[in-house]
Amino acid sequence: MRYLLSLLLLSISFCGLAQTDEAPKKYVLDVTQFYGSILLHNTDISHLITNHPAGVILGVSRKTYGHKEWETGFGYPDTGFTFAYQNTNNPTLGEHFGLYGHYNFYFLKRNVQLRVAQGLAYNTNPYDKEENFRNNAYGSHILSSTLLMLNYHKENLVAGLGVHAGLSFIHYSNANFKAPNTSTNTFAFNLGLNYTLDNETEYEYLRPESTGKINEPLRYNLVFRGGANESDVINMGRYGFAIVSAYADKRLGKRSAIQLGTDIFFSNFLKELIRYQSIAFPELDVAPDTDYKRVGVFLGHELFVNKMSVVAQLGYYVYYPFDFEGRMYNRIGMKRYFGDKVFGALTLKSHGAKAEAVEFGIGIRL
Repeated sequence: MRYLLSLLLLSISFCGLAQTDEAPKKYVLDVTQFYGSILLHNTDISHLITNHPAGVILGVSRKTYGHKEWETGFGYPDTGFTFAYQNTNNPTLGEHFGLYGHYNFYFLKRNVQLRVAQGLAYNTNPYDKEENFRNNAYGSHILSSTLLMLNYHKENLVAGLGVHAGLSFIHYSNANFKAPNTSTNTFAFNLGLNYTLDNETEYEYLRPESTGKINEPLRYNLVFRGGANESDVINMGRYGFAIVSAYADKRLGKRSAIQLGTDIFFSNFLKELIRYQSIAFPELDVAPDTDYKRVGVFLGHELFVNKMSVVAQLGYYVYYPFDFEGRMYNRIGMKRYFGDKVFGALTLKSHGAKAEAVEFGIGIRL
């Protein structure tokens, strides 16, 4: 399911590049080389951190100039695609080839650029119980990947050519769709060049008329989520799950809203994990009839971008009969509204940096 989240952002970026409205079609190409380290976010992968990874990042972006109101509200971001190649310089981990959809956001008079990219990556050497049993980071060839780049960024310095330099962060994971899934995070320094096509033409940044303030009463939401995931025990199997969420939200303005609500989790992989631990690890004192269900309360924030929104929630289990990754949990993802009331959602639920599942949901906002 996390793959769907990646494909959704790729599709949005494609629409941004290929839109047929009257907005200017001005593009920027970029190439970036990076060199860094794999972060030790989990001691289970300490044996895999042996050398410094390196690679190259390629991008194509389309500029926006405020022909839509949301573009002005977010400082005229770019939309585009990114391709990234990473050599981990470790034969156990292999190499990565990733394709992403991205947004570029600008700060400090457009001298600082933040690229936020989500996509899919292909790993050349995932876990195999006979040929590559030491790779406990990736359980599959296809991984979901998040890429962040923060750069000092200057365009069109000489005949369309510009430079940028800064920091990169790349995350690879399959969100526990298949074990093992310890995942990796790469932190790197980068340096690159960019080239502006049609660099002699300048366009004006527009400021469309405001549609006015949004003053909504308290709204109530009901969401049904589902998917499939696997515990960290290799070859235990994937199991479906269902989540019922109910929450209230209050708009703070055009761009954001706060949320308060509750989740009820029916996670069938926990049912099998409880049975396994009760038999294999009697010292844990897990009863085989322990309830696998959980109930949580959460506080959240929603950032609205046109018909899309970005959701972030922090929760706490108030009903927690089986100990799995601690009582705190978090959720982040995207929503797409279809009209004023119905929405679809693709979200990643995790405990800190430890992913549990990607959730596909449909909801109603009343």
